[in-house]
Amino acid sequence: MEFHGYTTMVVVIMLATSYLLVCSEAESSSSSQLSTAILIKVDQSGKGDYMKIQDAIDAVPSKNSQRVFILVKPGMYKEKIVVPADKPFITISGRKPAVSNTIITGNDYGDIFKSPTFTVFASDFVARYLTIQNTYGSGAKAVALRVEGDRAAFLGCRIKSHQDTLLDDVGRHYYKNCYIEGDTDFICGNAASLFEKCHLHSLSQANGAITAQHRQSAQENTGFTFVGCKITGIKSAILGRSWGAYARVVFAQTYMSSVILPNGWEDWNDPSRQRTSYFAEYKCYGPGASSDKRVSWLRTLSSEEDVPYLKNSIMGPKSWVRSKPTYLTPLSKASISTSFQKQRSSP
Repeated sequence: MEFHGYTTMVVVIMLATSYLLVCSEAESSSSSQLSTAILIKVDQSGKGDYMKIQDAIDAVPSKNSQRVFILVKPGMYKEKIVVPADKPFITISGRKPAVSNTIITGNDYGDIFKSPTFTVFASDFVARYLTIQNTYGSGAKAVALRVEGDRAAFLGCRIKSHQDTLLDDVGRHYYKNCYIEGDTDFICGNAASLFEKCHLHSLSQANGAITAQHRQSAQENTGFTFVGCKITGIKSAILGRSWGAYARVVFAQTYMSSVILPNGWEDWNDPSRQRTSYFAEYKCYGPGASSDKRVSWLRTLSSEEDVPYLKNSIMGPKSWVRSKPTYLTPLSKASISTSFQKQRSSP
């Protein structure tokens, strides 16, 4: 991949309207497979099927092939959640959009793979209207959400910590209308991910990076693309730095407040990464979006065709971004495998 002359890989892309088309088609799918699911209710008062979210996940049988919708009643859930790789097709949902009262919280720290409050290994996973947070604070790696399953979507969620808030690690992921907060490398990893209409809020007091993408070779079809997003903060920050030598991050049609420093990007103190990293901006706006003093190796894109790699590699097939099922069968009435039996949590 050459840098000089803005020679890019020949790859396909969609931007704002294309993203919306793909997602609206996915969410309006009327197939019975996508519109029906088994309903499991989580309620700390004991009025649901389970009192803990993890117990509801554990009830789903290994090698699950059925759509499962876990509806979580508002409350503070002090749990360390893991969705195992052998339990695909699970949705975990709060009750209402734009209301952050279904909170999953932890305060572990020190290791990015052990500290997460919420870890997703399963494919075909959806989270809706959840707040996922790590309250440890600043000064150490403290992951709120780790995503390592393929075809995972997060819709209207709030993801909060300080350092390494979102370990967007492996797989194809979609984030829409999410709020993501942190101070250092708070969106990091090597997934292939699209962030649409998300609010990124920096808690950095100096030049903390919003992204730290970890792509390590030109052959990897991974990277982060932000479209129609908003960036705010409390002091100053940069858009990203190259954790991996071939880090790839694109901000398109995104509002950038004055929190973004003029240089915008860093090379992880390794000038050789200026030749191999792919950092780009396309039609961004706001006081922090000026390109006058950006790093010389930034790609300032001039057309939608130049924005790299997303359409087929991340968002296809379209059906994996699922809306709430139309028909929910209560767990007590579901005709399912005997391994999927209700086991109420004890108070």
